[in-house]
Amino acid sequence: MKRPRNIVILTGAGISAESGIDTFRGGGGLWEQHRVEDVATPEAFASDPDLVLRFYDMRREAIQTRQPNPAHLALARLDREWPKQAGGEVLIVTQNVDDLHERGGALNVLHMHGEHLTAWCTACDRRHRWTGPLIHRPPCPSCSEPALRPDIVWFGEIPYRMDEIYEALSAADLFVSIGTSGAVYPAAGLVRTARDLGLRTLELNLERSQGSAWFHETRLGPASEVVPAWVDDLLD
Repeated sequence: MKRPRNIVILTGAGISAESGIDTFRGGGGLWEQHRVEDVATPEAFASDPDLVLRFYDMRREAIQTRQPNPAHLALARLDREWPKQAGGEVLIVTQNVDDLHERGGALNVLHMHGEHLTAWCTACDRRHRWTGPLIHRPPCPSCSEPALRPDIVWFGEIPYRMDEIYEALSAADLFVSIGTSGAVYPAAGLVRTARDLGLRTLELNLERSQGSAWFHETRLGPASEVVPAWVDDLLD
């Protein structure tokens, strides 16, 4: 395979699962004993905001106790060393709302589904870093309105920064998907876009995803093993 220059990496829940962060897809459609429809849709927030805020307050608190695993650290190493070694760029597009990529040392990270550690004010449309609870309706630091909500892209909402993602793909040579189910769109459709653009495609996953047939190559195993091995191969 020709050595790539620019690389776009899509990461999903599987890369953070080994750090103790649960996924939406486990537990028979439940996430910590809640149906997705009850805590991760605009309709849920409108019908029972206290339930939704309590749920995300617990998630926000828990995520701050988790640590990056070897897969996060390996991608951070690639992010740091690839521009110097290959003269190219690495963009990590993550569906995850934790900050483990950043705490692992990665700098070029795009959160397409939002972030647990920011809050979005629906009154003034400003976003602020937020590590505490929202259940008590604290005022927005910008406008003082009690209109903060989790800065999470819920089901039925449009993911963030899609134009930037497609622009990065158009300039890339390699698309890599790590720890994704291939079931949530539009992220699941990025491999098809990559193939249409002529990119080489690689899947690193615990098991084959729903979109596995679209990848030129699939390597199976725990993210903490297959991701560092792939990065070592690329950088050596």
